Amino acid sequence: MFSSEAVTRGIRVSVLSEYAPDRSNPARNEWFFLYTITIANEGTETVQLISRHWVITDARGHVEEVKGPGVVGQQPILAPGQSFTYTSGCPLSTPYGTMQGNYQMVAQPGEFFDVKIASFSLGEPFTLSEPYTVH
Repeated sequence: MFSSEAVTRGIRVSVLSEYAPDRSNPARNEWFFLYTITIANEGTETVQLISRHWVITDARGHVEEVKGPGVVGQQPILAPGQSFTYTSGCPLSTPYGTMQGNYQMVAQPGEFFDVKIASFSLGEPFTLSEPYTVH
């Protein structure tokens, strides 16, 4: 498992990622990873998650950006002290990659701001995490 954590304006985003062998087929260059995210409002104002923006990079350096409303079909509202946890997935054509991004939030009465999702690794167990060269 890999993890990351970032806090922006009192909103803590914690991530745990893991390889999903039952949804992967390495012989066909298909690897699938699950990530579980907890968004915790440690601040003093109620906020709502409006949208997400992901930057996904595979082991070859190919970058894909994903943008869209909410997460897993929801736009949760978090009062101070509340949290929201969800699990989603990411397919890659390589056994290793990274994800990072941000959530756009809105505070009352309508102030928009971005919350950082710190970079985290996606990796098949026993796979090197960085390209290497034999000298």
